Amino acid sequence: MITVSSIITKHLKKWGVSHVFGVPGKAVTPLIVELDNQHIQYVLSKHEGGAGFEAAGFALVSQTLGVAIGTSGPGGTNMITSAAQAKASHAPVLFITGHPTVKATGKALGQDSSGFGNDIVRLFEPVTKFSHSVERGDMLHTYLRHAVEQAFTGIKGPVHLNIPADVLMEEIEPFDLPLPNSVQPMISSNLSEVVRILDQAKNPLLFLGKGVHSTRAYKQVQEFADRWNIPVMTTPSGKGTFPTKHDLSLGGFGLGGTHEADNFAKQNVDVMVVIGTRLSDMSLAGVTKEMYPKKIIHFDMDVTFIGKSIPVPTIAVLGDLRANVEKILELTSDRTPKKSSIINRIQSNPNHYYTEPYISSGLAIKTIQSRIPEESLIFGDCGSHTFFAIRDLDIHQPGTFIFDSYFGAMGHGIGYSIGAKAASPDRNIVCLTGDGCLLMHGTEISTSVNYNFPVIFVVLNNKRLDMVDKGMAAHLGKAVGTSYDIPVNGALFGKSLGAHGFRCSTIEEIHDALDFAIQANRSTIVEIMVDPYEIPPTMKRG
Repeated sequence: MITVSSIITKHLKKWGVSHVFGVPGKAVTPLIVELDNQHIQYVLSKHEGGAGFEAAGFALVSQTLGVAIGTSGPGGTNMITSAAQAKASHAPVLFITGHPTVKATGKALGQDSSGFGNDIVRLFEPVTKFSHSVERGDMLHTYLRHAVEQAFTGIKGPVHLNIPADVLMEEIEPFDLPLPNSVQPMISSNLSEVVRILDQAKNPLLFLGKGVHSTRAYKQVQEFADRWNIPVMTTPSGKGTFPTKHDLSLGGFGLGGTHEADNFAKQNVDVMVVIGTRLSDMSLAGVTKEMYPKKIIHFDMDVTFIGKSIPVPTIAVLGDLRANVEKILELTSDRTPKKSSIINRIQSNPNHYYTEPYISSGLAIKTIQSRIPEESLIFGDCGSHTFFAIRDLDIHQPGTFIFDSYFGAMGHGIGYSIGAKAASPDRNIVCLTGDGCLLMHGTEISTSVNYNFPVIFVVLNNKRLDMVDKGMAAHLGKAVGTSYDIPVNGALFGKSLGAHGFRCSTIEEIHDALDFAIQANRSTIVEIMVDPYEIPPTMKRG
């Protein structure tokens, strides 16, 4: 016989989970002690939401399960936002919450997670693929199996198990549960028709989203673009899926997008090939009727949003997008890639980087890129700082920039970068965040310091919630409640948590701070004071 806590921990270790993130509480302490007994690093996060973000970053980089633990009651409710963010990021995270005891359920209990209290299972249901309470030890095998199958099958995502304290200590028969085997990916039945349409297309356009990141289909989509000589633009969350210096790259579209992408979209596109995006309002910001293609070929695992956003004839290519692109390449393997100069590039005016007396955010992004290695992994947090990066950051290696605009939880990039560093300690991890995000989840920098996850946190400080500030002023005539009378000093804040901290107001100071950060073996905050009055590249959003 073996305790529930012990068998959970044995499986996590077998599945390659080296770090588990959370905040302890009475209801989950049996599991935390067992993690320590079996030499899995339990990481004390500063907030359960931060723990969920860190587990998601770990999952995305390690390609295994991420795990976050929260105690009963508020410990669980604090993780709801991070679960929703993990779902948007397609991150396979197991959220484990506690409950005082099954035996006492129905009585007045502090931090009650059952239906008599806050019903944590129901709260997690909309933001996970599976949520259930394990009310007896002999139910663990079934529910744990369902959970990990859901986490890794189809579109990956988070799952949740609520396990009461007395169940965690219950002894049960041991069992062995593998992570789900890779099932044969679903291949769409209409790929020959897709090839025929591509062959006939006169002015096609390829639109890439974060699904390319999720499936790591970087090589496949680049070969696809080359084979038919299709210009490529990316959604905000698709930034990093295609090299920006590639001859076919138009850059980003919409928020943080380029003039090239806008102009090409207006040039009578007959076939738009959509891969890895639901075409949400965040992806289509700035779309006008003159940009509508005559036809769309939409690759997606889920039919729910296909044909809903742009009212033109749409062909659904259902199934695993990487497998379907690979199959199309296989069907056309005898083709010679087309080559012709079809993109009229428009050079950006370099003067838009200079707005005295402050450093512009665009110049800050260019300066950052000039000092960090090309293979560094950058996580963009939610705010105008990342949309400047979408506009101005060059992608040399696909997969080196990760950002989610779909759910867009402020501060999630801080936790994601910490979890990523735990999963990949030898890689340079950079978090691009802002002062608003720092004020939400900046205390997680203490986690990176305490566990020696030396992340470089670059904070663009414009003393306000910039996207909301400029958007509210433009659409409603004034901005209310969007700026700070006493703004945060990010460098001092970082130092108070044990990190190195630099406040930069010149290019030279940015150079010195980043050079130091890359060599340092401790988390470093590089705060850059940027122009609070410049207009961010997000104004296309209605």
